[in-house]
Amino acid sequence: MTMWFRIYYEDEDLWLYFEASDEGWAARQVEVRRQDSRPVTAASLEEVLHLRDHADLAAMFRYERQFGVLAEGPMDGWRDEPEAVEISADEFERVWTGARRVLGDSG
Repeated sequence: MTMWFRIYYEDEDLWLYFEASDEGWAARQVEVRRQDSRPVTAASLEEVLHLRDHADLAAMFRYERQFGVLAEGPMDGWRDEPEAVEISADEFERVWTGARRVLGDSG
């Protein structure tokens, strides 16, 4: 079952928003700086896999420079992270859409 959640990553002062797949892996990820609410990552597994299968390494580097790097590995244990909370799909979509708008304009 797809789930959406937010955690706080204190080391980097970031809010991390995740859409986790049925298998528990990050399908989409948004990172927002807590200090100024500026998104720094809005990456999608579907896009990454498409680039891996249909583009070259330079295209992948451009994507990562513009949209950041998607977390790898299962999302197990997220509930134990600071300020972890499950969020609605609608809340995730609002954050995702805003982050893509900002990061898309900067690339």
